[in-house]
Amino acid sequence: MSIRVNEKHGKAENMKEISKNCQLKVHENAELLEPQVKLLLDGALEATKRAYAPYSDFHVGAAIQLANGELMLGCNQENAAFPSGLCAERVAFFAAGVQFPGVAIESVAITIRSDSKADEHPAAPCGGCLQVMRDVEQRQGSAIRIYLKGAGEPVFEAASVATFLPFGFALVAK
Repeated sequence: MSIRVNEKHGKAENMKEISKNCQLKVHENAELLEPQVKLLLDGALEATKRAYAPYSDFHVGAAIQLANGELMLGCNQENAAFPSGLCAERVAFFAAGVQFPGVAIESVAITIRSDSKADEHPAAPCGGCLQVMRDVEQRQGSAIRIYLKGAGEPVFEAASVATFLPFGFALVAK
């Protein structure tokens, strides 16, 4: 614990600093990944081709691996009323919840593609998607491994959603 002096009021206040680090594995060559991970990344890339992104030209695909061996795909779906669209991650996660209730999600691969601009580097999920994934982790009692890939190399790997959302919101269901 450190003590900091507040100059405006001339008072000393107790302050505790919390630091959380983001730790990712960086795979420079996707071809060297395990076959199941490559299959997941291929599924996510295929899903980008089904994305409806006429406004942003930012096609996102997600592929999730379920504990029962099933693979679920999702892609972003934009709408002229922008808040009404849905991200690829949530499409895949919600579809898995409907089609395979109670089956744990082990991992997710997320890829991006654009027809008009090259985005070589991976993109992290938005805050809303991270919160949904965190809720699933909490509900199933196990971490979800995340793989991110852009148009080129590298592939980023995170051990869980907490890597990107260290202070996620948790609400206990009744």
